[in-house]
Amino acid sequence: MKQLIFRIKKIKKFTIPATIFMFNIFLATAQQDQIIIEKIAPGVMKLSMGKPDQFSPYRFCPEKPRINEMKELSDKELPFDIKSVKIIKNSRGIQISLPLSRDEQLYGFGMQIGSFGQRGLKKRPIVNDAPVFLNNNPISNPGFTHAPQPFYVSTDGYGILINTSRFVTFLCGTNEEKEESDTSEGNSNSLKTSAIQLYENKPESSWKTWIDVPNAEGIEVLIFQGENIKECVQRYNLFAGGGAMPPIWGLGIKYRVKGDYTQEKVMKMASYFRDNDIPCDVIGLEPGWHTKAYSCSYVWSDKFPDPQEMINRLKDQNFRLNLWEHAYVNPAAPFFNEMKPCSGNFLVWKGLVPDFADPKARAIYANYHEKELVSKGIASFKLDECDAGNYSDATSTWGFPEMSQFPSGIDGEQMRQIFGYLYTNTLYSVYKKRNQRTLFDYRASAVFASPLPAVLYSDNYGHNEYISQVATSSFGGLLWSPELRDAISDNDMVRRLQTALLASQTVVNAWYLEHVPWYQINTEQNNNNVQSESFPELEAIVRQLFKQRMSLIPYLYSAFADYHYKGIPPFRALVLDFPDDIKVRNISNQYMVGQSLMAAPTTADSTTRTVYFPDGIWYDLYSEKKYQGGKSYKIEIPTDKLPLFVKAGSIIPVAQPLNYVTSYTVFRISCKVFGDNPASFILWEDDGESYDFENGKSNRITLSVANNKEAIKKEGKYAGKRYDVIEWKFIK
Repeated sequence: MKQLIFRIKKIKKFTIPATIFMFNIFLATAQQDQIIIEKIAPGVMKLSMGKPDQFSPYRFCPEKPRINEMKELSDKELPFDIKSVKIIKNSRGIQISLPLSRDEQLYGFGMQIGSFGQRGLKKRPIVNDAPVFLNNNPISNPGFTHAPQPFYVSTDGYGILINTSRFVTFLCGTNEEKEESDTSEGNSNSLKTSAIQLYENKPESSWKTWIDVPNAEGIEVLIFQGENIKECVQRYNLFAGGGAMPPIWGLGIKYRVKGDYTQEKVMKMASYFRDNDIPCDVIGLEPGWHTKAYSCSYVWSDKFPDPQEMINRLKDQNFRLNLWEHAYVNPAAPFFNEMKPCSGNFLVWKGLVPDFADPKARAIYANYHEKELVSKGIASFKLDECDAGNYSDATSTWGFPEMSQFPSGIDGEQMRQIFGYLYTNTLYSVYKKRNQRTLFDYRASAVFASPLPAVLYSDNYGHNEYISQVATSSFGGLLWSPELRDAISDNDMVRRLQTALLASQTVVNAWYLEHVPWYQINTEQNNNNVQSESFPELEAIVRQLFKQRMSLIPYLYSAFADYHYKGIPPFRALVLDFPDDIKVRNISNQYMVGQSLMAAPTTADSTTRTVYFPDGIWYDLYSEKKYQGGKSYKIEIPTDKLPLFVKAGSIIPVAQPLNYVTSYTVFRISCKVFGDNPASFILWEDDGESYDFENGKSNRITLSVANNKEAIKKEGKYAGKRYDVIEWKFIK
């Protein structure tokens, strides 16, 4: 907690003097601790009571708030009196209640699977490697997720964050207090009366969100204000330090090879992509590269007799290398003995669990990785198994128990909730110190993860959930990447690939396939070298779809610049951009991409899908067909085009596709102008690989059109060149 107070004091230097209100809440039996209300940053209030936990998530936030950018957002007042928030401390722990208005909807609690709008639900966001559903009903998930966040946002224009690493339960308007309820008679004598009917009959004063934090001796509640739900999300991301700015190569294609691949096979796969004109920027190795993988030795196996030679050859072909690992330290690891006193009291796969809440443990882990791997050319890591909390399997030992104790003083419950966040933070510090951008894959996160250059993934493979998780993750500063692995049909493979291409990073994860998935979708036949008859056709479609992704890299890079400097998620739910459109409140299978594009992926079930267009005029990015907003259309989704639609009044920079991106790549840009009076578009120009852009070594290239005349304005101090605008095309 000391660290959070320290940060708040620094924030106050940049803001108006904090106004502090104090008031007492009394129970019938005992006087409660005082609630202190502080303004700690522009548009951010903190309510605190008692002795907050030492290991709260904000203590570990890797970046400082972007105060100047937060000041640019509106200063709209909260929709409720802040003194109406109740905090009660009793023998159980802490309980909090907040008012709910009649029509507001709630979103968040991390990357929830199975539910989108959360009002009327009970949620207990807990990290779990295999989120479970009751009776195969996704909405029954009680809150298990790869990224548990005690944070939600409201369509009324506020966000609530409970700054704790403990298990927290949220009752989102599901329960009534005795004194608030009309107990004279029931709402219905029928057990079949719907929950919605019962809910609508409640008096508005009884609608509340209740929050339960067992075992806590104190609490901090952060409240984020905003003109609308989008501004609340922006303010949260900016308070965490702004969104991650990935290396530009991270926006290309990542291909993960089979786990038992040898050095020779890795190089053969790299040659496949280059020889066949198929884009790829990153090759990923799976567990087989270690001498020991469960737990990890972090030492190259004899399948890679000369790893440095392989790294150098891949670099010469403009590939980056990503290594799979997890954080459990095998006795064969060179730093095992050094880590032993800085680890928990339980083992996982006979490996140590580093106490990442302890600076000593972080330093040991980071120093080894920097010296032995990063300095030798490893561009990024896949951080697996950091979400091990499989409550659906009573025999599971894929993680440390909640009773675990660690030298820093953190317990197993709290460590489990933030383990992936701390783990990723540890390796992020290595790259940041080296002035080298990276982009990790990771399987568990928490709150305040916005600055981490890391994208969530999952061993789950439900396609509908994959699509909705892109939208759901946007409420909490999280990035999510659906993967292509195997498929049940050629159409299923293509649809899954389209979804993977419309996310923060594109990953083909062939960890159990000898050949690329489009060589043969049947796993057994793929591994027995049986080529599908449809391979040439599928390979052509893959090549074309990959190139469409590569053509959007300049556009996506600018979207991430908006994430970094403005807190706007690059991939986000429609409700963030269209908060006044009631129809988008439940749409999770469409989402915005950057400033002007809307994605509408589909699954293998049909060649068509219903697409809802918010108000205005919209165009298909490729066919340029026009659609009237405020309506839904049944649309044929081609297999060889990404399902992307453009808002009228937009400029979309489309690059000639390349097979990889380097620090010296120059994109040849065609500016496609859709509709009249287009808003300007800013291309972000820097070296794409270092953090020098933070020191002014970047350019803003403004593309604009006025009176049917295009203009390009370049401002900044970056001496290089990234973009060459070769043409303008106007689509009416």
